[in-house]
Amino acid sequence: MLRQFLRMLAVQTSGEGFTDLTGALNTEIQASGLTLGTATLVCLHTSCSLTINENADPRVLQDLTSFARALVPQEGIVPAGAAGPRQPYRHADEGPDDMPSHIRTALTATSLSLSFQEGSLVLGTWQAVYLWEHRRLGQRRRLSLHLIGS
Repeated sequence: MLRQFLRMLAVQTSGEGFTDLTGALNTEIQASGLTLGTATLVCLHTSCSLTINENADPRVLQDLTSFARALVPQEGIVPAGAAGPRQPYRHADEGPDDMPSHIRTALTATSLSLSFQEGSLVLGTWQAVYLWEHRRLGQRRRLSLHLIGS
């Protein structure tokens, strides 16, 4: 018989970068009593995202941060073909990192669907689930974890 489990998680980030969620997610799966099923994780914010990535070499996460900064600079948009001056973002209500964070979120993922078995996520040897904070300062983030299984 299938059962469901829904939990709201709070995560404190330390600012731009990655927070490994894998251990906390496995703890919630084990607490649910479910051993086999699907976990749907949703980030309830528009300036951070979720990713499955390398968990062994921290340089991977550093390079991802550098790439995101280069792809979506905080200073504004360079016109296509680099003709003309950089255009500042129109939306900066919460500071200069506000709009770049929204763009980075739009280019990544705000939800993940993962299998779990024997009370743990099914991940590759070098994989972890991360919350990718796009804001410069630490934030308190909320996530929805919905488990369906037996």
